[in-house]
Amino acid sequence: MYANVVLDVPLAKAFDYHAPELTHADIGRRVLVPFGNKLRVGLVVGVSSQPEYASERIKALSAVLTDMPPLGEDLLQLFRFCSNYYQHPLGQVVFTALPGRLRDPKPFATRERWRYQLQSVQALIAQLPARAILQHRLASLLTEPRSEAEIRQISPGAWKIVREWLAAGWVTTVTEAPVSVSAEAGKPLNAEQQAAVAEIAAIRGFQPFLLFGITGSGKTEVYLEAIANVLRQGRQALVLVPEINLTPQLQSRFAGRFPGVNLVNLHSSVADAERAANWLQAARGEAAIVLGTRLSVFAPMPKLGIIVVDEEHDSSFKQQDGLRYSARDLAVWRAHQRQVPIVLGSATPSLESWYNAQNGRYRRLDLHQRAVAGAQPPNVRLISTKHVELQDGLHPFVWSELSERLSRREQVLVFVNRRGYSPVLFCGECGWMAACTQCTARMTVHLSERRLRCHYCGADSAIPRACPGCGNADLHPLGHGTQRLEAALSSRFPHARVLRVDRDTTRQKGSFESALDAVHGGKVDILVGTQMLAKGHDFPRLSLVVVVNADAGLYSADYRAAERLYAQLVQVSGRAGRAQISGDVLVQTDFAEHPLYAALVAQDFPAFADFQLADRRVAGFPPFRHQAVLRAEAAKLEIAMQFLQEATALAPDVSGVTIYDPVPASLTRLAGMERAHILIQSASRPALQNLLTTWQTSLRDIKTRQLRWALDVDPQEF
Repeated sequence: MYANVVLDVPLAKAFDYHAPELTHADIGRRVLVPFGNKLRVGLVVGVSSQPEYASERIKALSAVLTDMPPLGEDLLQLFRFCSNYYQHPLGQVVFTALPGRLRDPKPFATRERWRYQLQSVQALIAQLPARAILQHRLASLLTEPRSEAEIRQISPGAWKIVREWLAAGWVTTVTEAPVSVSAEAGKPLNAEQQAAVAEIAAIRGFQPFLLFGITGSGKTEVYLEAIANVLRQGRQALVLVPEINLTPQLQSRFAGRFPGVNLVNLHSSVADAERAANWLQAARGEAAIVLGTRLSVFAPMPKLGIIVVDEEHDSSFKQQDGLRYSARDLAVWRAHQRQVPIVLGSATPSLESWYNAQNGRYRRLDLHQRAVAGAQPPNVRLISTKHVELQDGLHPFVWSELSERLSRREQVLVFVNRRGYSPVLFCGECGWMAACTQCTARMTVHLSERRLRCHYCGADSAIPRACPGCGNADLHPLGHGTQRLEAALSSRFPHARVLRVDRDTTRQKGSFESALDAVHGGKVDILVGTQMLAKGHDFPRLSLVVVVNADAGLYSADYRAAERLYAQLVQVSGRAGRAQISGDVLVQTDFAEHPLYAALVAQDFPAFADFQLADRRVAGFPPFRHQAVLRAEAAKLEIAMQFLQEATALAPDVSGVTIYDPVPASLTRLAGMERAHILIQSASRPALQNLLTTWQTSLRDIKTRQLRWALDVDPQEF
């Protein structure tokens, strides 16, 4: 017998190895194989008695790894579809999907999953000091078997105490078994939520649902109830979120709704060993709920019953390098493959999903009212900044509104999608601006560190004492980043508690969660933040949102810019007035007459979406055309352009497919590499795929030692 094995190499083929001990039951299993002068981990995708090459040339398989169950045929089909559609080698698809620890040749040993329980509660309590509050709480908790995760949620020091009790014999262990769904009741649902849950529960097979609900309408409660119905049937649920920062909050909601249910996380902040263990729990059917970011779409789940994609419009679901896949689109394909419902939730759906709902491919479920009784959508007002002298970046009316809210002890969010002190360092004498030497982008001033930093490639340098161009020592920061606004607000309101939340202030583990706790605990008066705070967060005391510098996204060359700006503004507006306090949103703009702002004030996403779709139909953009981009990058732009010109000459002639001329990328230089691309477009997806499949064979024959290239199907950026 011969094993057909795929490896993590950039070759669009599998390799045969002599493996007399293998059977068809080993398809999907990891193996160790010799490749070149090394041993590599591979995955068996087929077993046969007839190799592709002469048997004397075939090496023997070195070892079979049995530390995980073989991947099912459904997952292998998902890998093959992903490889074919996104034009990426199957082996690299497989090893992108596997957790990092399972790409290691060393066997992975999982810990036995235990639950912990006290032997004699009363005897222990009698020995505890009266002031040992934490120990008394733990003793009460451990009257029933509890997992390590549940214990750690009590306090950072709780697990250490339990280990001491375990060593002293007070605590015993029992093997943890999968637990059926808890009978814990969820929040009462309003009529719209009940109707949505009923429609989802009525499906016995594949059906995509677009859950279109305004911010604060209780989409998460619909997810929870739909998942509860699936868990009662003994099946699993997969929940995808766009960003890691949303995971702890959702995990808390899910853990509260389903106490005792085995919920696992899969995202990059989870340690490698824990992530691999969680992945294996999903593969064995032990994890009832898998919650994670885009890579979780590949999690093996033999009892999959429903898929949920929260904030489905978010561009974070599209991987921008390596395997350039869309987790949202793969989730829809996987739901179809497994014949289960999928719920795509958003207050601002992607125009592709909205169009699919319009033409009947998706079933739309609407939530028009906020879930909290009495809570109303915020009132959005445009503050014109034309011919107005701003004070530290804010309109005088905004300053007065801030003062009013603080006097009423209400919280305020000042939103600017630019971290740092100022976007640009400028010389008024010669016009010099601090630019990144590695990218065609400006450096951002980070005044507290006295550094200039590129937010594209991470390049870092000290702020110059004088202009490099003319020697002028009077350099000025232009624009307002989060640091500059924080300083201005702290100066104007010295008694207010100002908290800045951006990537700079949340680098340390747990810092973001600590910031959210401070807001919820009433320890913050003014929040200054970026898009990290724009979605998914519930701040009951927040009554005012101020948006600074929104116009920067209006006139981009990217045809998706308006869609992204509208979504961002709706999401950040939705943080205001989510409870009993009414909410207001003030958007500073020089273009108050723009149609996008008119739709925002009217809170009319359907009108905005229909307007955008009409424009795209005329222009021939998605969803009315299907696109791919051939990207190339090299140390010199002419090398990248020459490759793309050769590639164009080799492209097959396929009817209905247009190949445009090579052009430099909008951000031409990134991290020291010059970038260019070719746009390929067609009204027919099959025709586009046929061209890409044929073309890729020719592209691999071009000598590219000084260059990297990649095909990007359904691109999100240019």
